[in-house]
Amino acid sequence: MASMVDRMIGAAKLDANTFEEIERDTTAMGQALVVVLISAVAAGIGGMGSAGTMGLFGGLVAALIGWAIWAGIVLVVGTKLLPEPQTKADFPEVLRTIGFAASPGVLNIFGIIPLLGILARLVASLWQLVAMVVAVRQVLDYRTTGKAVLVCVVGWLAYMIALFFLGSIFGITASLT
Repeated sequence: MASMVDRMIGAAKLDANTFEEIERDTTAMGQALVVVLISAVAAGIGGMGSAGTMGLFGGLVAALIGWAIWAGIVLVVGTKLLPEPQTKADFPEVLRTIGFAASPGVLNIFGIIPLLGILARLVASLWQLVAMVVAVRQVLDYRTTGKAVLVCVVGWLAYMIALFFLGSIFGITASLT
């Protein structure tokens, strides 16, 4: 069994086998949680100039809520709306793989560097998106990447609607997005 750091590196390398291992390892939920928190802390530190320490705390809470919402949406869209014959996944499997897809988010820490920070955050965001597609393809046992991209696009739209709805109810739209 690989260490958390090895898995983070494998996820950042977009290694399908790493995501398969995470999917099968029922003991990896704690590691996935730590990865999400590390990524959120890196983003919080990278954005410290604009949000301060309250932004860091809000970012941690938003990351955890967003992780759960995103995993739920991926599960429903992938297994109920767009399944393939071999598709089967449960919520913990999706949570674990999606959590490790946040691994490239550690680059967000460089967001604190003037000028370079904007580029670092853009690269981290795009890299996380690609890692998410690989994670979705693996956890939903899709044969092609195109369907995983479609799940991520549909999931992202549903996620943004859910965040807007929750934010308007609780007045936290700015911190969640």
